[in-house]
Amino acid sequence: MPFRTWTDDQSLPMEVFSEMINVIIVDDHPIVRRGLKSTLDETPDIRVIDEATDGADFLEKAKKGTHDVVLLDLSMPGMSGFDALKQHMLDFPKSKVLVLSTYPEKQYAVRCLRAGALGFLTKDSATTELLSAIRKVYQGRKYVSAELVEQIIDEVDVHADRPLHEFLSDREFQVICYFGQGKNVKEIAEILHLSIPTVSTYRARILDKLKLETTAQLIVYVMEHKLIDISR
Repeated sequence: MPFRTWTDDQSLPMEVFSEMINVIIVDDHPIVRRGLKSTLDETPDIRVIDEATDGADFLEKAKKGTHDVVLLDLSMPGMSGFDALKQHMLDFPKSKVLVLSTYPEKQYAVRCLRAGALGFLTKDSATTELLSAIRKVYQGRKYVSAELVEQIIDEVDVHADRPLHEFLSDREFQVICYFGQGKNVKEIAEILHLSIPTVSTYRARILDKLKLETTAQLIVYVMEHKLIDISR
């Protein structure tokens, strides 16, 4: 795990906290869940009360209503974290979700915030930032890295230079990323629980919006713009 332990960070606040923050970790990797739990359980005000291995498992366990903050991964088998996020926010509009992902912050953070998440962090963030994000999200405040804030500010007045994939809908963005992972129309239809014609329609819209002609060109586009984590 990239996260350092509580004792590794001498700068962390050591005052007594008045409230305990109950967290549920949603990630398909046991090692990641174990590392996060170990780190969080060493803090005086945060404890992990439950874990979920995929989107469907999370939606079921979230019904208990015992958690304060959700730590949610995006890339999981079956229902993706992004779809789980949107469904969870429909079920629990006031839920406090912090997305913790290997996916690029610039490409995914804004979409997650629009879907209802209060924060977004990459998994290579330091422990101090993770703890700060959890506490801020618990308070109902939004959290993104300082680097992303600077990028957003820099791009406010340069809309003409925005990459074409930023104009895709959330579903179109999901589809293009699955194509980038080498999945075909049938496989994507099964993953997203859509019909094959529907996925084909999305593919056609994506090609049109990105001014591309073939799936091969689409895959190259995904790689060039680093829309997915190719290490997974």
